[in-house]
Amino acid sequence: MTIWNRHRPHRDQACRALILIWLGLASVVAGCATEKEVLQKSQGHYQEGVASLPGDRQQAFVSFQKAVQLNPNNKEARYALGHVYALQGKLPYAEEQFRAALKIDESYSEAHTYLGQVLANQDRWVEAMQSYRSALANPLYPTPDLARFHLGRALAHQGDLQGAMEAFEDAASASPPTVPPAMTHLELGRVYSQLGYTTRAREVLKKVATLDKGGEWATAASDLLTRLK
Repeated sequence: MTIWNRHRPHRDQACRALILIWLGLASVVAGCATEKEVLQKSQGHYQEGVASLPGDRQQAFVSFQKAVQLNPNNKEARYALGHVYALQGKLPYAEEQFRAALKIDESYSEAHTYLGQVLANQDRWVEAMQSYRSALANPLYPTPDLARFHLGRALAHQGDLQGAMEAFEDAASASPPTVPPAMTHLELGRVYSQLGYTTRAREVLKKVATLDKGGEWATAASDLLTRLK
């Protein structure tokens, strides 16, 4: 028996092992490709939902659900689904989706802020303030004035007028603003009035009239001005 023949069974086993390894790697690669396709499909449903939302909320809702079913870790789809639930007045369901999005990404400030609004609408003000502060803890949050505005409202509701004033002042200084400036200045003027800062209140409320000529915020500001001493 030659040396080749003596070792051939071992070489055959080695070849079979290599083939199995190759097949295993091929299946892993195929699995990755399939997973990538699923993620892309999920994102496609999410984008369809965003496009449908202005004109067909039900279709958008279905698209967002499909996106989440395909990829439960699609935080944008969960946020969008929470948004639709909030519009429907189904606040517990909206809360569930926002919390799910935050489990995926704790620094998702938009979800923290929206969750805060949902909690505030259920009179859970302390929890709402915690959510707004969590949103503001992220230095990369692109629209912090939104969280500050809602935090100001929550603080005012809870009787912390000093804290509310500071939050509204911070929100009013945002450039560019996310919250309509007239809306922020109206709330700031209201807090100034409650704190007894009459001069500041007049200045801010007059500014509202300029920012929102003929609008509801301007009307509310005018009503407050007439009551100031």
